[in-house]
Amino acid sequence: MLDSRRVILCVGCGGVGKTTTSAALGLAAARRGKRVLCLTIDPARRLSQSLGIEEMTTEAQAIDPAVFRQAGVEVPGSMTVMMLDTKSTFDSLVTQLAPTAEQRDRILGNVLYKYISTSLAGTQEYMAMEKLYAVKDDPAYDIILLDTPPTTNALDFLDAPERLVGAIDSAATRWFVQAFESSGKLSLNLLARSTAAVLKGMGKLTGSGFLEQVASFISEINTVFGGWKARAETVSAALRGPDVAYVLVTTPDPLCVREVLFFAERLREQKMRRDAFVVNRVHPIYGALPEESALAAALEDDPVLGADAAARLLRAADDESRVGALDQRHLVDLDVALASERRSGSLRVDVPAFPYDIYDVARLSRVADVLAPFASSAATPR
Repeated sequence: MLDSRRVILCVGCGGVGKTTTSAALGLAAARRGKRVLCLTIDPARRLSQSLGIEEMTTEAQAIDPAVFRQAGVEVPGSMTVMMLDTKSTFDSLVTQLAPTAEQRDRILGNVLYKYISTSLAGTQEYMAMEKLYAVKDDPAYDIILLDTPPTTNALDFLDAPERLVGAIDSAATRWFVQAFESSGKLSLNLLARSTAAVLKGMGKLTGSGFLEQVASFISEINTVFGGWKARAETVSAALRGPDVAYVLVTTPDPLCVREVLFFAERLREQKMRRDAFVVNRVHPIYGALPEESALAAALEDDPVLGADAAARLLRAADDESRVGALDQRHLVDLDVALASERRSGSLRVDVPAFPYDIYDVARLSRVADVLAPFASSAATPR
């Protein structure tokens, strides 16, 4: 996938390691000589700092090659990171689509627009896709990875273009346009009596100034609607392109497994591939362990572990195996679902539950090794 796809989206519910997976895949691609762009919504501060960046911004920031060298990681490519900003992306879209500079300024200065561009449900997801589309063909990058927004439904971005278009092209917006467009002021005389009564009631609660702002915004945004609708359809089609891959991320937690199976079904309904499943924090099941006496003999010269080290180590290994067995039981449903997925080429990679947090390049490279093993001396990438 890293060699054949232009865009990779990491999908999953919150807390399953999507951001780390995205960063690790980006590092794996850079180790293959790729010029990588990683887009993220809400990066963990320690992850940004581990890449040598004090704070991620909405501007593209290239990772200093010295950061990789200090970690002992050979990176012949490059890795750039960028944090997505919903409002600036929305502003850029309005700037592109507005017919005149005056209309652009009226929309950007409207009170309702300022709310919609930052807080309306679906805006963040749509703007994430809009930004992805904007950089998708940037010749500065070979591959782009997107850490999808942390929403209650991790696939909201699939419907976000259609939802925002539907919100603009609705009966309610047509009421306002009809009442506003002839004089540039809100006139309820042009509307049906029942509609006028509803809006008058709203005016008593919100004040007429607010309704004027609503009507002005809707009338102005209606002038860019044709271009916006075409753009949304283009963005939606791009998500289904052959150069786009979807990586579904989960943990062995039963709730997360159920959610990722739901996401897989949604992708199937949308006629999108389920290219890979990444299961993070999978505990091992150990095989035969040595007798306590043999282990004690091997550790007798270790001054740090203490006299009862052998017993403690065996208990820890036994506990870890029990958790590992539980993980495997929780992943049975995923195995069943993957039986059909594998026939269509889907992969599954289990990332172990490391005994440490992933907060530096050296440790991130170990996750990359699991996801996409790579021998730097090889003539061609595997």
